[in-house]
Amino acid sequence: MEDKKQKLAELEASLQEPDFWADKNRAQSILKDIADLKAEIEGGGKYDKGDAIITIFSGAGGDDAEDFSAILFKMYQKYIDRMGWGMSVIHSNENDHGGFRNITFEIAGKNVYGTLKNESGVHRLVRISPFNAKKLRHTSFSMVEVIPKFEKVTEVDIPPDELEVTTAKSGGPGGQNVNKRETAVRIVHLPTKLSVHVTSERSQGQNKEKALAILSAKIYRMRDDERIAKEKGMYISKTTSVEWGNQIRSYVTHPYKMVKDHRTDAETSKIDDVFGGDLDLFIEAEKSLN
Repeated sequence: MEDKKQKLAELEASLQEPDFWADKNRAQSILKDIADLKAEIEGGGKYDKGDAIITIFSGAGGDDAEDFSAILFKMYQKYIDRMGWGMSVIHSNENDHGGFRNITFEIAGKNVYGTLKNESGVHRLVRISPFNAKKLRHTSFSMVEVIPKFEKVTEVDIPPDELEVTTAKSGGPGGQNVNKRETAVRIVHLPTKLSVHVTSERSQGQNKEKALAILSAKIYRMRDDERIAKEKGMYISKTTSVEWGNQIRSYVTHPYKMVKDHRTDAETSKIDDVFGGDLDLFIEAEKSLN
């Protein structure tokens, strides 16, 4: 890091040279190097003290996976309450059993993103399925995505022709239309296929603005992950399958009780406490990942 800071200082000093712009290509190359170095020095720590947005997606496992997403949502909700933070739901897609196909919520408080950013990844649950009449053991998966909350969309430049914007009526539980106007907004970033759906605000304009800010944060997080992986000499897939082999943490209730983080090896048998919002063991261990 010190070498990077020294290199940055040298490059910034070259901006003062009288003939800096004599070679336009060289000048543009130096400016790009300065921007890249600044991004590396600031790192993912740039937004650590701010708010965060979490999305939980159900993966392999059908009703069990959607129920697991609801369990994870309640787990984070209880952790948020313990921390004294605030929370509001941006959008949810709920099934008939009270599970979630996906749910997005924002968290406000001190150091939220820095505390929760390493929760991103595939989570795995092994249990006796409550949806199976034969009471067989079942494995299900859900993906947790944590991104920083951007107040403005200027952090990431997104050309308008890369966006697909659609609107719909904001629906309530069970699909009931609680708003006759098309206020719900869905935006897809065509190059990456990243998408955002926002229904929490009262007007279409407000929902679109929030959706753009969330999309910007998703792209920022994706690029930041790619940068960190490159620095560590790792390969990172642009698409992570929400299934076996990709999990960062496992929750097992049968035939024994255990929660284990596969990145840090932190584990506990107190799974009820973990689902009750006691994530301190894992949050502290995850800090070593930064």
